[in-house]
Amino acid sequence: MGRKPFKPFAFDSPFAFSLVNFATGQLPPTGIDKFITVHSCITIQKRCTLVKIIGLTDQEAEANLRGSGLGMSVTEARSIAKVLNRDPTLAELFCYDAMWSEHCSYKSSRATLREFLPTTGPNVVMGPVEDSGIVAIDDQWCVAISHESHNHPSQVLPNEGAATGIGGDVRDVNCMGATVVATADPLRFGDPYGPQANKVRWVAEGVVDGIWQYGNALGVPNIAGDIVFDESFDFNCLVNVVAIGIVKRNEIIRSRAPKGAGEKGYDVILVGKPTDASGLGGVTFASEALREEDEATNRGAVQIPDPFLKNVLFKANDDLFRLVREVGVEIGFKDLGGGGFTCATSEMGSAAGYGMELDLDLMHKAGDFPSEVLCIAETQERFLIISPRELREKILKIYNEDWDLPNVYEGARASVVGRMTSDGRFVVKHKGQMAVDVSIQHLTSGIRYQREEKPPVKSFSEPVAEEPREYNDVMMKILGSPNIASREHVYRYYDTEVMGNTVIRPGEADAGLIAPVRGEKFGVALAADSNPFYGRISPYWAGATAVAEVMRNIASVGATPSCLTDCLNFGNPEKPEAFWEFREAVKGLAEACKRIWLKGYADQPVPIVSGNVSFYNESPAGSVDPSPVVACVGIIKDYNKAVTMDLKGAGDKLFLIGPRYDELGGSEYYRTILGETGANVPIVRFDLEKKMIYAVIDAIDQGLVASCHDISNGGLAATVAEMALTRPAAFGLEIDLGKAADASMRTDKIMFSESSGFVIEAKPGSETRLAEVMKGCGLDLMEIGSVTGSRRIVMRRNGKNVVDLDLDLARKVWVEGLTEAMR
Repeated sequence: MGRKPFKPFAFDSPFAFSLVNFATGQLPPTGIDKFITVHSCITIQKRCTLVKIIGLTDQEAEANLRGSGLGMSVTEARSIAKVLNRDPTLAELFCYDAMWSEHCSYKSSRATLREFLPTTGPNVVMGPVEDSGIVAIDDQWCVAISHESHNHPSQVLPNEGAATGIGGDVRDVNCMGATVVATADPLRFGDPYGPQANKVRWVAEGVVDGIWQYGNALGVPNIAGDIVFDESFDFNCLVNVVAIGIVKRNEIIRSRAPKGAGEKGYDVILVGKPTDASGLGGVTFASEALREEDEATNRGAVQIPDPFLKNVLFKANDDLFRLVREVGVEIGFKDLGGGGFTCATSEMGSAAGYGMELDLDLMHKAGDFPSEVLCIAETQERFLIISPRELREKILKIYNEDWDLPNVYEGARASVVGRMTSDGRFVVKHKGQMAVDVSIQHLTSGIRYQREEKPPVKSFSEPVAEEPREYNDVMMKILGSPNIASREHVYRYYDTEVMGNTVIRPGEADAGLIAPVRGEKFGVALAADSNPFYGRISPYWAGATAVAEVMRNIASVGATPSCLTDCLNFGNPEKPEAFWEFREAVKGLAEACKRIWLKGYADQPVPIVSGNVSFYNESPAGSVDPSPVVACVGIIKDYNKAVTMDLKGAGDKLFLIGPRYDELGGSEYYRTILGETGANVPIVRFDLEKKMIYAVIDAIDQGLVASCHDISNGGLAATVAEMALTRPAAFGLEIDLGKAADASMRTDKIMFSESSGFVIEAKPGSETRLAEVMKGCGLDLMEIGSVTGSRRIVMRRNGKNVVDLDLDLARKVWVEGLTEAMR
C-alpha cells in the first residue's frame, strides 16, 4: 500500500462522499483499446441523469439547478439546452458550470483584457495563451512564469488554501517543460488590530504556514513577495502566488494537443493522485462572494495538497520530457487545477481543434463517485498527457514502475483514460452510460458578458492637520506599522536557498535574485507589488503605480525588467461600480506598460505574459480595496554586479533620484499617524519614471552603486531607515531633508510623500560618473546625506535635527512590528 496523505493538512468535507483511499490495480493492456473499439456504440447507450430545463418556467428551472447544486443562471442553462437540442445530463451541466464560471471563462473580463493589455514583444516566446507565459533570456534559455490567486480557499481554510495555491502555480510552470526555480507570495490580510483581529491573525498565520510547509517540502525557494494589512481584507484575504521556471527554448512543452493527435487517436493519460471529491466546485466557489453562513460548506471546495508526491511527480515528469526529446515526438502536457479533469481535457483538445472520447471507468479513483464529481473535482497533484499510442507503455512505465507512484501515494498512478478524436465532440462515458456528449468548442468557449460600469460615489479630501512636534515618535510608529515593519517574521520560515542558487534573499533588496543555471552568469530577478490604499482613491493610478513600483524593484538590484504578470483582485463584476474599478485599473496597468517601455526597444510596451482575474472578493461587509497585483521578472547579464539595499560603508554619499511631491493620499503616514486616507494619490510621471529606471540599471551595471532602494510605502524617511536597518546595526546615516525638496514643502510631506524615486549609496570615487549617468538620462542627482558609523538615524532640516533615533532601538521596533501583528 502507498503512503497516506500528507499529515499536516487537514480536510473537513461536508459532502456525503466516501473518501476512503484504495490502491488500484494495473490497467489491463486491452482496457482502453476495448473502449476505443466499441465507442461507435456509445451514442445509443442510455444517458446519465437528465436535468429538466426545456418546458419549465424560470422559477422551476431555477429550482432544478439549485437543487442539483449548480451555480449557473437559468439563461445559461437554457442556452445549453438549446444548443444540445435536449435537456442536458447532470454531468454536462456540472462541466458547463465549471467551464463557464468566471474563474475559467473570464466571461466578464476577457474583452477588457484584450482591449487594453500588451502581450507581445521581441522577447516574448509565449504570451498568455497557455498555462504559463515564456520570455527569452538569451538565444538558448527562457523564463516561464505563472501568476495565480487562491483567495477564497485561503480565507476558508488558510493552510490548505495557500498550499494548494502554490501547488497549482508551480504545476503551471512545470507543465511547460520548465524546471521550477522560485516562487513569490504577495499577500493581503485584514486589520490585525481591528474588530476581526482574531480571525485575521488566524488566517495570516495559516496562510504563511501553508506556503512554507508546501514550498519547503517541494524544494523550491520563495524569494519575493509583499504583505499588506487593511480592514477591507477582514473577510476576504488575498493570496496571490507567482512561480518561475527555466527551460531551453527548444525544449518547451505545449499545454495543448499536438498536431495530428485527433487523426491518429493519441492517448489521453491521467497521472498523479487518485481522483476524489476534494475541491469539488472550486471554480464556482471562487466565482461567488463569500458569506459566513456558507463557510462550512465552502470547505469542501478547498483542495488537499501533497508536496511530497508533487516532488516525485516533478522528477518523473523530467524523465517524460527526456523521453520525448530523445524520440523526437511532440506531446501535450497540462496540469489539472481549476475545473479538474473536464477543464484540462477539454482545453487541451479544443486548443488544437480536436475532440475527445473519455471513459471514467478507466480513471484511477479513491472511491465510487458519480460522474459529475469525477469530471470537475479538483484533486491536487495531477497531470494530463496527450501522446502517441506507441509511447504508451514507456510513459506508463516511467510513472508506475520507475517512480513507483502506487507505492509513493496510495492509489496514485498513470492511467490511459481515453483518446483524441477529430470530430470536435467532448464525450465522457461512465458505467456504461453516456455522461457527457457536447461540442468541445462550445464547452470551452464559454459565455461573454458586457458588464455595465459606473464610477462609485466617493469623496476624498486631504487631512487638515498641523505638523508633528516630535518626529522621533512618528518615525517609530511608522517603522513598527505592520505594513512597513520587517517581513522577517514571515520569510524566516521559508527555505530561500534550498536549490543553492539564491543570490539575493527576501529582505535583502527590493527584489529577489537567483542564478538558475549552473555555469551561466545571468541572473533572474523577481518582485511583486501593489498598493490597495491607492486603489481605494484611484484604481487607475493603483494599476499604473503597481507597474512602476515593481519595475523599480527590479531595477534596484541591477536587473532589467523583461516582462510582467498581473493578478487583478476585485469585487463583484455584476455591480457597475466594481466593474468600473476593474476597467480603470487595467487601463492604468496598460498605460504604464506602454509608456515606460521595454528597455532597449523604444515604444515597445513591457509585455504582460501571464495573469489571473479574481472577482467576487467581497462579503456582506463590502468588497476589498481594488488590488491589481503586478509581478515582474528581470534579467541581469552578470549576477555578480547585483546590489542589495543595506548600507555598505561609513563616509559613502547618499543620493536621491526623483523629486518629492505633495502626494500622500493612501500613504502610511496619513493612515498610521493621522487616521486619514487623503486624496492626493501618487501618480506616475511616465517619462520621468522611465528615465529613473533606466538610469539606475545603467549605473549599477557600470559598478557605480553600493546599495539602492526604491521609494514607495513610507516615503523617503522609511526608505533611508530601511537601508540602515536591513543589516543588524552596521551603519547609521545622516540626511539633510532640505536638499530633498523645495523650501516651501512641509517637513512631514518631504519625509513621507510616496512619490516614486530611488535612494542610492554611491561607491567611493564614483560620484562624478554617477552624476554623468543621471545627466545623460535627463535627471538631477541630489546629494542628501551620507553613511555614518554612529549607529544613529539622523534627519536634519535647516540645521536642526528633525529625527535622531538609536539604531538598535529603531531596529527592535522595526523587526517586532509584524511579529506583534500576527501573533
